[in-house]
Amino acid sequence: MVIAYIRQDKLFEAAHEQLQLINSYAVANGIVIDDEYIDHTSQNKRLDERTEVTGYFQSKSKSTLLVYDVWVLSTNMEDLIQMFTCLLKNDYNLHIVKQSVIISQQSSVMLVLGLIDGLRQKLQNESKRVIGRPKGSKSSSKFDKYINRIVGFIKEEKSVSEMARLLGVSRSSLKDYIESRELKEVTMGSLLLTASDNAEEQVINQIVCPNE
Repeated sequence: MVIAYIRQDKLFEAAHEQLQLINSYAVANGIVIDDEYIDHTSQNKRLDERTEVTGYFQSKSKSTLLVYDVWVLSTNMEDLIQMFTCLLKNDYNLHIVKQSVIISQQSSVMLVLGLIDGLRQKLQNESKRVIGRPKGSKSSSKFDKYINRIVGFIKEEKSVSEMARLLGVSRSSLKDYIESRELKEVTMGSLLLTASDNAEEQVINQIVCPNE
């Protein structure tokens, strides 16, 4: 089973952007996505509080999981390590789309550590920015909670009018949302990505040690 896992966070890429890049990656690599899981749980919640998603992952062992970047799994280092450990224990193949690398039980430990250190650097840089960060914050929409259903409707080739009726929302507002988020392009995976030949090496080489 192939699962696309998307998680919201206002400081990082929005759900529709993650979907767009994951679908493009899947098309480029001949992968067929069987299920899309969009997690609306707050990033502030620790892993032991995210029982719905952890239960879901445990029920889908030996699957392939596509995520845009490692922060989607968790922005807490302790939880991220546990997430990696448990996914690999349950024999997942984890595709990190942004870096175009695949994590499995056979992967180099340096690759896993490189991804973790990359997130550490990103969070460290974020902490140096102005508190509140009004610029660059990702905008949200009341339609974001429907994104799974909207993508499903588009795949079924439903009209915008029919989607709006099924969701009980304004047709014009829904049409604007679909166009602004490029959801038709997202669904068709039209933005193909080209993977680097040395993607794993690039991840490892970005590890930063003290006093380097």
